[in-house]
Amino acid sequence: MKTINQFKMRLQAKSTNESFARASVGAFIAQLDPTIEEISDIKTAVSEAVTNCIIHAYKEFSGDIYITVKIFENNKVKIVIRDKGCGIDDINKAMEPLYTTGGAERAGLGFAVMQSFCDKLRVISKVGKGTTVSLFKEIKSK
Repeated sequence: MKTINQFKMRLQAKSTNESFARASVGAFIAQLDPTIEEISDIKTAVSEAVTNCIIHAYKEFSGDIYITVKIFENNKVKIVIRDKGCGIDDINKAMEPLYTTGGAERAGLGFAVMQSFCDKLRVISKVGKGTTVSLFKEIKSK
């Protein structure tokens, strides 16, 4: 697929940056003229992925979150959110609804939410090296 447009950003894994990441990705995707539901879905999925980086990836130290957004032909979007944190030792377990390593205050629905709002979700992780979450969505409004 041919890339039509793309952007990259790096930000610190701080809760104050979650809304900035969400808004930035939403503003970039707006060029495809998505419906309110489509843009809301993307922003929610991005919010969940970034929150996972903030809450889970950097428990013992501070780090950065890397976001790449690509728009392809046929209004297909790929959003990659990556960290260099602790990694996930069992991705299948982590993706189970209600499973969390974040304590009683966390719902354990992050990956389930991402899956429900995107056409496809891919998670790659190595313990001690970090996690990459790829979100795929086709904007059908045009």
